[in-house]
Amino acid sequence: MKQLTFLLAVCFLMSRCNNSQTNAVEEQKADSMEQTEKKVVEKGDSLPPPYATKSVNKKSNVIGWKKDQMPKAPEGFVVTKFAEGLDHPRWVYVAPNGDVLVSQGDKEKAPNNILLFRDGDNDGNYETKSVFLKGLNMPFGMLVLGDKFYVANTDALIVYPYKSGATFIEEPGKKIVSLPGGPRHWTRNIISNKAGDKIFIAVGSSSNVAENGIDKETRRANILEVNTDGTNEKIYASGLRNPCGMDWAPGTNVLWTAVNERDELGDDVPPDYLTGVKEGGFYGWPYSYYGKIEDPRMKGQQPELVGKSIKPDVSLGPHTASLGLAFYTKDKFPEQYRNGAFVGQHGSWNRSVFSGYKVVFVPFKDGKPSGDPIDFLTGFIANDNDVYGRPVGVAVMNDGSLLVADDGGNVIWKVSYKK
Repeated sequence: MKQLTFLLAVCFLMSRCNNSQTNAVEEQKADSMEQTEKKVVEKGDSLPPPYATKSVNKKSNVIGWKKDQMPKAPEGFVVTKFAEGLDHPRWVYVAPNGDVLVSQGDKEKAPNNILLFRDGDNDGNYETKSVFLKGLNMPFGMLVLGDKFYVANTDALIVYPYKSGATFIEEPGKKIVSLPGGPRHWTRNIISNKAGDKIFIAVGSSSNVAENGIDKETRRANILEVNTDGTNEKIYASGLRNPCGMDWAPGTNVLWTAVNERDELGDDVPPDYLTGVKEGGFYGWPYSYYGKIEDPRMKGQQPELVGKSIKPDVSLGPHTASLGLAFYTKDKFPEQYRNGAFVGQHGSWNRSVFSGYKVVFVPFKDGKPSGDPIDFLTGFIANDNDVYGRPVGVAVMNDGSLLVADDGGNVIWKVSYKK
């Protein structure tokens, strides 16, 4: 009996040891993959040619976060769960009164609603949670302007009456702008200008490279501008395959956007990007990428448009699915982070080694990028096939913390600085 007990104990210890070694190996592999991906982020001046590598279809398998497991932030930062057990949280918006609003939208899986989290005592943690709006059609961007609340459904901009302090909206909304709906690039983000009399709407393309005909892309691959009542629509900028996050660079009147570029040209081309948006500017899609590099699939079709295509400001790496964008305007993070841009990278399917699946930071000085993107929140990749979650929207709380919507892990992460 003693011998049997001894053998069972030895087996248990060996199993624990093997599991520990397996977990360590998986973490080392994931870190190695992130370092490999980091090395291939091109600045855009020496992009590899199209088709230098074969186009692949490598979709990630989301396995969720293990108990007490967190993404990794730089030294001095603390990562906690602001909210968990959500259902495809895609976008985060901090209302003027400090309420945190989260849109849960997707084509089929999500409840297509907006949740409200309220921190009544300003301790950085919410006390109440409510369904703020429901019955929406794949909602994404949100905006409060005075006594109005705007929601960007995939097919329309809707306005509701709004009262600060309310925990839900019952009144029906009014459609003020019809938009071309999904399914591809279905997200519609919105932001106002500083005066609060204009709304900008990001509308992605319906295709990879207009393979269904450019006539199917009317009012798409653009940032639209409208009055707050939906009138006087115009195209603010075009040729942006899938613009998503938008924010104003601090101290300037320049609108910046994070753009998810085209696929099927190989592992390392073209890069997704962050760019300041020039009013009336054309950014290449579908005829060229990263400025005037002509897409071979569109060769010779629009040489005049290729000739005036604007090269974006910052490369964010190939197939990173860069979507979220928020400038850091608070004073709680160290000096090097102030006035710079955080970008949420959802991760793409069109690369043999995973790209993205993290939040990066782009330093700014005097309203312009002052350095290359650096990793900020990592650890989302588990191994060659699996990821724990997928970051999308980023937003800065009134207490200076950064919120990150993880629609794969169904968590809102909170990143704070511990002095």
